[in-house]
Amino acid sequence: MARILVTAPQLPEALDLLTVTHEVIGGQEFMTRDEIASYIGGVDAILSALSDPLDAEMISLAGPGLKIIAQCAAGFNNIDVAAAKQRGIQVSTTPGVLHEATADTAFMLMLMVTRRAGEAERWVRDHKPWRYSHTFMLGTGLQGAQLGIIGLGQIGEAMGRRAAVLGMDVVYSSRSDKDLSAIDGVNPDTAPTRRVELGELLETSDVVSLHCPLTPETRHIIDAAALAQMKDTAFLVNTARGACVDEAALVDALNSGSIAGAGLDVYEDEPTINPALYEMDNVVLLPHIGSATRQTRWMMSKLAIDNITDVLAGRPARTAL
Repeated sequence: MARILVTAPQLPEALDLLTVTHEVIGGQEFMTRDEIASYIGGVDAILSALSDPLDAEMISLAGPGLKIIAQCAAGFNNIDVAAAKQRGIQVSTTPGVLHEATADTAFMLMLMVTRRAGEAERWVRDHKPWRYSHTFMLGTGLQGAQLGIIGLGQIGEAMGRRAAVLGMDVVYSSRSDKDLSAIDGVNPDTAPTRRVELGELLETSDVVSLHCPLTPETRHIIDAAALAQMKDTAFLVNTARGACVDEAALVDALNSGSIAGAGLDVYEDEPTINPALYEMDNVVLLPHIGSATRQTRWMMSKLAIDNITDVLAGRPARTAL
């Protein structure tokens, strides 16, 4: 019977699946760094979360039995993958199962911030007086507007498809050309999707949506200079990683009117959020719920568990890095 360390709250059905054949440690609460360190030396597998500090120092504490870190997320910027591989520990993630749900959230944020939905709902909940008025709570329509996608992976493509349904033209920046048939096949009335340089994307897009991984190259890819390139009528959406955006620079841009608004699901130092953002009506704030549907979270858990099962049986992980 293998020992599995589950470092964060997990779905009960996922824990039930593991406990059939393994000893499970945790799974009800987020573990601190000290708690993870106290267990990592005596486990065979880790079912990890994005907030876990699995850096080189932590991995150096792993016992000889640790065979896999199965991250229950698509990202892995919290894991020192090189240090894990050096110890012969496989690292896996959960790609291919969360892109539709996360794109839904990005699309929702885009609609909420451009149509002032969050601001309007707060108005009603605060019992402020209102009546139908031709000039009340005017937002920004998106039909015929341009969406700029930074990072056209699975989530970015899913966001592009949704935008095309709405009648938006799509441009993207990426390290390589992508197959655009899924986006361009949606709406014959939109312009062909194009790959452009980041500068052109920022200067010409009405909405900029981030869908890139967090790497040294993408950290603060949206900084003060990038925000200054955007239209003052443009909106920023981030469901990627918080540190892709310089949060202090974003606050400055919003305060100065350099951009029109932002929809955020992730933050640079989450769960801490820059206090100034709470006071801005033209900002929509969500608590990192990008993939948070029951169906998606189960598929993520199941894939992570399948990776653990395979590795403990001597097979490679299905979605190893």
